[in-house]
Amino acid sequence: MGRLLPMPWHSLMLLVVWLLLNGVSYGQLLLGTILGLLIPIMTYPYVRGHAPIQKPFSLVVYGLRLVWDIVVANLDVARRILLPNRFLKPGWLVYPLSMSEPFPVTILASSISLTPGTVSVEFSEDRSCLYIHVLHLTDEDELIAFIRRRYEQPLKEIFGC
Repeated sequence: MGRLLPMPWHSLMLLVVWLLLNGVSYGQLLLGTILGLLIPIMTYPYVRGHAPIQKPFSLVVYGLRLVWDIVVANLDVARRILLPNRFLKPGWLVYPLSMSEPFPVTILASSISLTPGTVSVEFSEDRSCLYIHVLHLTDEDELIAFIRRRYEQPLKEIFGC
C-alpha cells in the first residue's frame, strides 16, 4: 500500500485542487485521480527524509500569518511605488540562519520571496546565511529580528529543529 499511495494526503489534495480548478465531471474526476496517484509516486524519492511536522496547528497559524503579511506587504509596496522613487532605499541583507534542515530553510526562503518587497536570492556556500534583496531597507537589524520572530522561530517550532 505504501508504494501505491506513498503520500495519501498529497494525493487527496491534488485531486481536490484539480477538481476545483477544472470543475467536477466524470472525466475530470478520473484524470484528477490518475494525476493524484502518479505525481506523488514520481516525486516521493525527492521528498523522503525531510523534517517531519511536529506541530500541524502551528503550521496553519504560520500559513495564515504569511497570507496576512503578503496582503500588508502588497499594500506597502503599492504605496511606495506610487510615491516618487526618492523614498525607495533598495538594499541587500545578509540573513544569518539559525537552522540547517533543508526543508524548513527552503520554506523560510520561499516565505520571504512570497512577501512583496523582498526576494530571497541565494544561500551562502556554507548555507549559514541567506542573501535577500529588499525594495526598501531602512534598518537591517530590525528586518533581521522581524524575519527571525515572524518566520524562522515558528518554522523551528513546527519542524522541531
